[in-house]
Amino acid sequence: MRQELVARQLDEQLAGLFPVGRRLRVLDVGMGQGTQALRLARAGHEVTGLERDEKMISVAREALAAEPEGIRARMRIVEGDGRDTGVHFLPGSFDVVLCHGVLMYVEEPDPLLAGLARMLAPGGLLSLLVRNGDALALRPGLMGDWAAALDSFGTTAYRNRLGLDVRADRLADLTATLAGIGAPLHAWYGVRVFTDTAADGTPPDDDVELLLAAEERAGRTDPYRSVAALLHLCGVRGQDRSGASVPRARGRTFG
Repeated sequence: MRQELVARQLDEQLAGLFPVGRRLRVLDVGMGQGTQALRLARAGHEVTGLERDEKMISVAREALAAEPEGIRARMRIVEGDGRDTGVHFLPGSFDVVLCHGVLMYVEEPDPLLAGLARMLAPGGLLSLLVRNGDALALRPGLMGDWAAALDSFGTTAYRNRLGLDVRADRLADLTATLAGIGAPLHAWYGVRVFTDTAADGTPPDDDVELLLAAEERAGRTDPYRSVAALLHLCGVRGQDRSGASVPRARGRTFG
């Protein structure tokens, strides 16, 4: 559910910001098992996946090995930490930088974000997927854990489903950070508005599209997107190569 929603939202932004058919240079920081990286490589883009977890790298390489030769040629996997992008790549090397599900594990995210912005060419897109720090009480509250719900107010710390103590980000804080690093917020969405407390597993086939449609609509509609479990923020780097202002994405944008 999360991957499909983020993919749809990301495709909307790419379609609005870049010419149709352009082969984009994509960096996926903390790519995990490579779901989004592989999807973009299949779409014809040149993709670099950066990951430090050896198990995730192994899974991603196995998945990549099963792809046709043309797709394998468009994707490379680099072992490394997202905080060290400057060690591996030159500034301005990418049109798109993804950082999905990473910031919650970083105690001080600002240096990481500044480094990611430096990787973007002018007019490039920075896509962040973060835990929503403004809605941390919702999950325990809906599950009837009143003590945990009360403890969630006034903090950005939480324990995730893996049992790890991590942190969330607030929309206002990230909006300010993106402006400060030269990639101001262009659009944002909510992800997992209705399904954050749903049981694991795939719903019946006849329910999947309805569920996705409901989640997708809620993720772009106030006030629902504000209480989503995750926030998908899209920032755009400065100006395009001609010096003109970066265009607004076609279709709806959400400021």
